[in-house]
Amino acid sequence: MHRGLKRGGKRYQEKEIYICKQMLSSEPMMRENQTLCTTFIFVAFSSLGELQPVLFVVFLAIYTFTVLGNLVIIFLIWVSPSLHTPMYFFLTNLSFLEMCYITSVVPQLLVHLLVEPKTMSVSRCAAQMYIFTILGLTECCLLAAMAYDRFVAICYPLRYTLLMGPRVCLQLAVASWTIGMVVEIAQTTWIFTLPFCGTGKIQHFFCDIMPVVKLACVDTSQNEIVLFSVSVLFIMSPCLLILCSYARILIAILRMPSAAGRHKAFSTCSSHLLVVSLFYGTALFTYLQPKAAHTPDTDKATALMYTVVTPALNPVIYTLRNKEVKGAFWRIARRHPLNQAA
Repeated sequence: MHRGLKRGGKRYQEKEIYICKQMLSSEPMMRENQTLCTTFIFVAFSSLGELQPVLFVVFLAIYTFTVLGNLVIIFLIWVSPSLHTPMYFFLTNLSFLEMCYITSVVPQLLVHLLVEPKTMSVSRCAAQMYIFTILGLTECCLLAAMAYDRFVAICYPLRYTLLMGPRVCLQLAVASWTIGMVVEIAQTTWIFTLPFCGTGKIQHFFCDIMPVVKLACVDTSQNEIVLFSVSVLFIMSPCLLILCSYARILIAILRMPSAAGRHKAFSTCSSHLLVVSLFYGTALFTYLQPKAAHTPDTDKATALMYTVVTPALNPVIYTLRNKEVKGAFWRIARRHPLNQAA
């Protein structure tokens, strides 16, 4: 009897192993039978119907204003010798970056507001994500470089020209662009090695990371952990550098004996601090919240903030709140032939 039970148990174990093997071998076949996506369909604004032409006019106006505003800032800095300082060197980089940043998203959005269906091939989606993510991370690093510049200017004013020479400024700018390209090229390439299947519908208006990852027809839990870790490391590291810089700046300002000196020092940082708050506020809310907190409506709202609204506000912040830029603008305006004739 003992031998019979032993033989029966062995047969049962062999049968169980055979069933498990069948299940494992059938799983890839099920995945292979699914149709892979070659085109994505964006449904973010499709439900708005007749409001889409109105949104087209609004976004076109914002895009035009943003591009022209940043071009004006670059032009003013280029033609004004008084603005050839490290602070405005970084501002030129930021303005150029903001123009590219909004251009990577809004023109395609404008087209989709006028046509149906709102489609994009996987390769074009990948190209958009490459450009968008590279510029986004580069801006994080560039804002950290600008904070370091303000830290040196306020905490070490006598050594400022030595510590922030042209070579150092160029190295910081190149490092910002290099980090953005290396990290995001690797991350985006990894994302687009995933197979995408199903209807291909994206509840968004551009190829952002999380909406695209959700379309993968494989388990992406490990990918999401890595994406979250990369976001924490490469978004929070520049943020921590900015916070440390401004903590030292605040201590230095509070130690200044005169109220006029404190006001002047703070005014040189206020524009940059406001831009940092706008950019990092939306970025942290978008990329560092858990997956369960992501909903199509919140993703679209925050994406509109950091892709459309924030780049449009930067020219306003750096012109209306900056006396040197406003002074350069009025000096050039007075040289215009019409004003001289008047």
